[in-house]
Amino acid sequence: MTTPVTCVGIILDGNRRWAKRRGLPQLVGHREGLLKTYKTIAKHVQKRGIKHFAVYMFSTENWNRSEEEVSYLMDLFREAGKNQMQELLDEDIRVRFVGQRERFAPDLQKMMSEIETDSVGKNGMTAWICLSYGGRAEITEAAHALAARGEEITETSLRAAMWSAEMPDPDIIIRTSGEKRLSGFLLWQSAYSELFFTDTLWPDFSPEEFDTILAEFATRERRNGK
Repeated sequence: MTTPVTCVGIILDGNRRWAKRRGLPQLVGHREGLLKTYKTIAKHVQKRGIKHFAVYMFSTENWNRSEEEVSYLMDLFREAGKNQMQELLDEDIRVRFVGQRERFAPDLQKMMSEIETDSVGKNGMTAWICLSYGGRAEITEAAHALAARGEEITETSLRAAMWSAEMPDPDIIIRTSGEKRLSGFLLWQSAYSELFFTDTLWPDFSPEEFDTILAEFATRERRNGK
């Protein structure tokens, strides 16, 4: 019997290399990957009946990139919030943001809150967008929150205090661009995820390749430590 897929996570990697190989400014790769490929894949994941789709879009470490690149990405997030997110809402997709949103400019924080509010009640799929996210930071913040409330720290209470508390643990995690590491993505939640690494750069990742990964997943035996 094929194991149903409830949640898929993708580490979006390779935008800059995609642009470089085409002789384009590296930042153009971010536009292609975030404004085009992401929308295409999100809609396709929903068509496959998968209820949760998490993407690693901007890590806590990404703040250390050049001021020019970070500024460009912030403007892309603004553009996506005004245009792309509405398309996802129109597809009955709920949008949730996970990470240190307090590090973003006030207008971006407001945009995230408004998008989440507008998408409440959408039932087609939940798109989890990890921004200023890091697995270690998520676990640390959860522990701090429990300690501040004087609550006992257990596996159950810690998971419930995480930014992604309502996200199911991913069945599949995909990383594009040939790198073979998680880089801090959903460290707690990925304990028993099936990992897939592809050399395809994120802007070139296609629905067809996603389906190939789903087909391979169906052949794997998942024991979850048993």
